Amino acid sequence: MSAAEIVESARSKSARSSGDSALGTSLPVRGWAFRFFWSEVRLIAGRRRNQAGLAVLALVPVVIAIAVKMSAPSPGRGPDFLSSITSNGLFVALAALGVEITMFLPLAVAMLCGDSIAGEANQGTLRYLLTVPVTRTRLLLVKYASLVFGAFLGVAIVAVTGAIVGVAVFGTGPMTTLSGTQLGFWAALGRLGLVMLYITACLAALAAVGLFVSTLTEQPMAATITVMIFVILSWVLQGIEQLSWLHPWLIVHEWMSFGDLLRDPISLDGAGGGLGIALAYALVFVSAAWARLASKDITS
Repeated sequence: MSAAEIVESARSKSARSSGDSALGTSLPVRGWAFRFFWSEVRLIAGRRRNQAGLAVLALVPVVIAIAVKMSAPSPGRGPDFLSSITSNGLFVALAALGVEITMFLPLAVAMLCGDSIAGEANQGTLRYLLTVPVTRTRLLLVKYASLVFGAFLGVAIVAVTGAIVGVAVFGTGPMTTLSGTQLGFWAALGRLGLVMLYITACLAALAAVGLFVSTLTEQPMAATITVMIFVILSWVLQGIEQLSWLHPWLIVHEWMSFGDLLRDPISLDGAGGGLGIALAYALVFVSAAWARLASKDITS
């Protein structure tokens, strides 16, 4: 069911109900939110461009596995994950996540953010959604929840594809942690799950930024480009040593710290800070998006 269909269904129920109040007592708010969330999820998974984007995300671990199989990296050269792929196929997933977190995954999130509020306004459906007797706050939270789900879906596609291809090509030998100890297959799979959740949390912070940007314009592409400029600029500033005082405030500062989850025992020196940064960005920019949408004059 599309967003427009949800609106029509809700409006018809409201019209048939007697004594309907401004609080929307005729419409089960939780039911509306649940249906709207799954409508957003189906749109994310069903759009052709999103499917093409997921295919590109899934292609990267396949390319990495083939490249390493054809020419294994020499000892001491290249990223640790690439050098370890031949010993355990799960490292294909970790290497792919390390590659894609810099550009491809943020791009996927930026595209979803452009479609969230700006896309609805561009199509003329935003004002109709807001005629449903549910607050703008609930609308915004459902939109943000769908963006977080989209971020997790992208991460899961990369990780699952990398794990399947890697295990098929390189097997499931013991995983050597960054501390030098070894983990069995199931323990290693659990660590991969933690990495997936950590990267999703980082991307959820970016989704909050994108949600705010999406409330500022009615052009989805403008929102997408703005979010990507924000990410690229953050990476550029992160690489300038003279701006080390600024680095802890950058959204990308601890994105690569998921390696801490592959130590034995798990270290939260970097990853813990990354979660703190992600939480701060999410709170600030979701609040900013709420303030903008609450005061915005919806004309489309």
